[in-house]
Amino acid sequence: VVVIEDGTVRAAGRRGSVAVPHGVEVLDAHGRWVLPGLVDAHIHLSTAAEARDAVRRGATSARSGSTSFFQDIAVRELARHSPSLAPRLRAAGVFVTPDLGDTVLADPDLTPLARLKDGVRSAEALRRIVEVNLARGADVVKTRVNERAGLPEQDPLAQVYSREQLAEIVAAARRGGRGVLCHSYSEQGCHDAVMAGVRSLEHGAFVGERTLREMRRRGTYFTPTLTAIAGLAESPDPVLAERGRSYLPVLKRAVLAAHELGVPLAAGTDSSGGVVDPIGGEVALMHSAGLSPLDAIRTATTGAARLLGLGGTVGRLTRGFAGDALLLSGDPLADLSVLKRPVAVVRAGVAA
Repeated sequence: VVVIEDGTVRAAGRRGSVAVPHGVEVLDAHGRWVLPGLVDAHIHLSTAAEARDAVRRGATSARSGSTSFFQDIAVRELARHSPSLAPRLRAAGVFVTPDLGDTVLADPDLTPLARLKDGVRSAEALRRIVEVNLARGADVVKTRVNERAGLPEQDPLAQVYSREQLAEIVAAARRGGRGVLCHSYSEQGCHDAVMAGVRSLEHGAFVGERTLREMRRRGTYFTPTLTAIAGLAESPDPVLAERGRSYLPVLKRAVLAAHELGVPLAAGTDSSGGVVDPIGGEVALMHSAGLSPLDAIRTATTGAARLLGLGGTVGRLTRGFAGDALLLSGDPLADLSVLKRPVAVVRAGVAA
């Protein structure tokens, strides 16, 4: 039995040991397994429909991987006003990247960056985009050290920012009390990002042992987004399909190595473009990389919650924590696939 009042767990325990107030709305969980709402630590939410889908697929809390026009900040506010319609969100604002493209139109203070022939690379330009993000209310800052894996014309191992440039981004974010998540693939890129002080590495397929050991020492998180890399393998584009097939086993080995070394892991789907993958699928992929079912679940509950700064309110069903829960058709420790299809989702005490 879980009793939720005003969006917060007031009591939880075995049937008969917890008093249920009279007259409250009851959601029958007989024969179901109850789990805390999950956390998607890397997702791109640009529409109300995507936000709703994320909740219905189990992500009651999330961290944005950036949006083109600050849509994630609006989604965060939607979640505050109508919790059942969107996950509790840490918004990133716009991507700190050399090639802003149309994102220069997202804010008048960004338009001067359009005239930069070499893109957003100077210390002044990097500070400007971070400061605009902070002024617009970003909770975290997203940047990258390597090119993108999801574009066939790009080389994901090519480095776009140096350690010094990344350090400028980190310093600007820290002045605003914010951490940085960094898109990364190559070992050198991963190492430079960690040494520059990022809070988490995203993707990180070719991260090496020296970098993982440094991550453990610093408490840097690893968000491998296995779902996204597995998705590349299903692409109709032959370059992307081969990239996905070759990167996925390498990334799984990196995940297991990180886990065995004690690097904190967080589950994230990297969902974008209108398709929201269930965060439960990422948990299952963590297990396929070698984590136990319980440890895999922790990457989307207590582990990811700590990364988001929500470790004291999210990821557990106990008094004082958020009233977010999943009802499952079976025991997730026996079959993690049940996490992909929640029977019901409760967000802040309301059935979503």
